[in-house]
Amino acid sequence: MIDVQSLTMHYGSFTALDGVSFQVREGEILGLLGPNGAGKTTCMRILTTYLYPSSGTVKINNHDILEKPIEVRRATGYLPETAPLYTDMRTDEYLAFVGRARGLRGDELKNRLNWVQKNCQVQSVWKHTLSQLSKGYRQRVGLAQALIHDPKILILDEPTSGLDPLQILGIRDLIRSLAAKKTIIFSTHILREVEVMADRIVIINEGKIVAVGTQQELAEQVKIQTQTHETPHLEDIFIELLKPRHAGAIAL
Repeated sequence: MIDVQSLTMHYGSFTALDGVSFQVREGEILGLLGPNGAGKTTCMRILTTYLYPSSGTVKINNHDILEKPIEVRRATGYLPETAPLYTDMRTDEYLAFVGRARGLRGDELKNRLNWVQKNCQVQSVWKHTLSQLSKGYRQRVGLAQALIHDPKILILDEPTSGLDPLQILGIRDLIRSLAAKKTIIFSTHILREVEVMADRIVIINEGKIVAVGTQQELAEQVKIQTQTHETPHLEDIFIELLKPRHAGAIAL
């Protein structure tokens, strides 16, 4: 459903992405992990056609992002790190506006509004002006706008940012339930979120892919073992994979 090949992005003399390649299969949740400035957000902006790459190819739902960007946008729901809200609108007004912009009308729009209201847990702020909402509620409204048109692909940049522990559990459950019918890629700085949600993990650093695989496969790659023979914590794996770059040794 998502096929990224040799993706490269230059900002002047700075290389934000350098030959990045990975795939996300239908019904899979892929966690995109890396330190600040690694290239995660640039990658997501290219996948959503917000940016065009310097070179490389990306296919979303079998549509090339350069050849058929409108088809890509129709198939994709996107939650950027800062939720794209019009703060002078009410929650219900804003989501109805986004739904109409996505081509929804009549009963179809009404049904999707009811669905996101319940599943994104925004009932209590449904008639509130967005400027009055906490960061956590703004994040949930942002997720609702990404889901309003029932897309096949979900691209989420820090989806649990600003949420309290109970809200995080609710969003986790929602994302897991959506994976049965959708392909999902999400980035985060919170390693625990990747551990509990991702089927596979892509670790990126300094614009390059460091490792791709399940948590167990990544552990085997760096040969970390525990006394109980359980899969090591992702934090330990992450540190080991990035250690050579910071130590000045040969990069993986």
